[in-house]
Amino acid sequence: MQKAILRLSVLAQGLKQEHGQDLIEYALVVALIAFAATAGMGAVASQINQAFINIGTTLSSYTGAS
Repeated sequence: MQKAILRLSVLAQGLKQEHGQDLIEYALVVALIAFAATAGMGAVASQINQAFINIGTTLSSYTGAS
């Protein structure tokens, strides 16, 4: 009886597969970073756009161009 239980225990341990778990965790982290980057791009893009507008206005005032 003990041998049968030992065999079942060894078989159960062999069925545990954690190799794919790492890949899924990395994929979830990458998806989270991509989502955060996409969500933050709107605010960053508008700030960059405003900075270029300010630079253009300043350059135009120094060169006398309208």
